[in-house]
Amino acid sequence: MPLHVPSAPAPALRSVLAALGSPTAVREARTSALRSVQGPLSPELPLPVHVLDRIAPTGTAPLTRLAAWRFLIRSEGRAVAAADTVLTPDGWTFSHFFEGPYLASTELAVRQAEASATGCQARLLSIPELYMLTLWLHGDTEADPSGGVLAPTDVLVPLAPAPPGIAAHRPHRVADLLPVISLRVAPGPLLSSA
Repeated sequence: MPLHVPSAPAPALRSVLAALGSPTAVREARTSALRSVQGPLSPELPLPVHVLDRIAPTGTAPLTRLAAWRFLIRSEGRAVAAADTVLTPDGWTFSHFFEGPYLASTELAVRQAEASATGCQARLLSIPELYMLTLWLHGDTEADPSGGVLAPTDVLVPLAPAPPGIAAHRPHRVADLLPVISLRVAPGPLLSSA
């Protein structure tokens, strides 16, 4: 399998398992699918979630920051929810459960990446300025998953729903997609009040 899914920090996994074992955490989750599941739940496909807070000027490698580890929560072979963990001063801890279109979109993008002939490390990249989430296929399968440099040859696969004008599930090299993103988040002209 050319797609490498990194191992999540053990405390992150333990915190999700503890939340899944807590009737209160599951009952209070804002995920109706999670509350209605009858069978066992298991956290799978741990992906580091990086955030690109701002696009760097052309010619410099954009830096990201590790914001979370996300797990798809499966029941009977299908994803019913996701769980995020965050880093606190005490280590990785459960944050929240959620559901929505990114679950199925993440699974589809991962399946597409697994069929690729090129080896890569799976990550998620959030671009808050565009309300955009991508599957980030990092070219170095042995890299520390907390590292945040986007290589120009890395591939980003926008997840659905993608921003208008950016096709979901179409792979783009970072060097090709970042200029498009830069144009979208560039500040507009200042209007004078004359």
